[in-house]
Amino acid sequence: MTTAVVDPTTGGSGGNTAVAARAEGVVKAYGSGETQVLALDGVTVDVARGAYTAIMGPSGSGKSTLMHCLAGLDTVTSGRIWIAGTEVTGLRDKKLTRLRRDNVGFIFQAFNLLPTLNAAENITLPMDIAGRKPDQAWLDRVIDTVGLRDRLRHRPNELSGGQQQRVAVARALAARPEIIFGDEPTGNLDSRAGAEVLGFLRKSVDELGQTIVMVTHDPVAAAYADRIIFLADGRIVDEMTSPTADLVLDRMRGFDGQGRVS
Repeated sequence: MTTAVVDPTTGGSGGNTAVAARAEGVVKAYGSGETQVLALDGVTVDVARGAYTAIMGPSGSGKSTLMHCLAGLDTVTSGRIWIAGTEVTGLRDKKLTRLRRDNVGFIFQAFNLLPTLNAAENITLPMDIAGRKPDQAWLDRVIDTVGLRDRLRHRPNELSGGQQQRVAVARALAARPEIIFGDEPTGNLDSRAGAEVLGFLRKSVDELGQTIVMVTHDPVAAAYADRIIFLADGRIVDEMTSPTADLVLDRMRGFDGQGRVS
């Protein structure tokens, strides 16, 4: 796949399509010499603002590594990364932390909740740290959508795994960040709760202009996206727009058991 080089703040020479995040020529290597492994091998891709992007690929393809680099959670061996128009490669830790806090939301399989705080406090924690008050109407909508209204005063050890994941989803959405990154965000939810969360993420894009990047192996979850990027062997090998679960499943069957394109 060939991706044109674009201005990281506009997405194109005409400036018509803004981008929320961008990777340019990104290489992520582990080890050196004969034992070196390239998790990402010269990846260039932009993430459109106000769109829902899914990243897919077989195990070991580099999809989670790409998300972590785009989110500023991992450094790159070479290449450049922008978030919200700011280049983060080489950014000092304090400035990078502030940039992530103010512009990025995260949803991970490991819930990353603070055990001493209850659900409500975990949801508003990023805003509390930033000294911002939440939009109460939006916060109520988020809480009701993920079904946490009757669990807000419970601490993580009093919640099931699925309920803890709902808290993590609500926390990411509550501050309306520039971009939300999700690593299998509904992986610990049952099918009904997962569909509700995915539907709400879709609505947040369509109605509120939220930007979402989601790593998933699930064709049904990926079908909620506007665009799917397929990785194999650390490279972007294909993409799909307006996906359906069946089309995604057919494309994933094109990878062999070692993560190569067949």
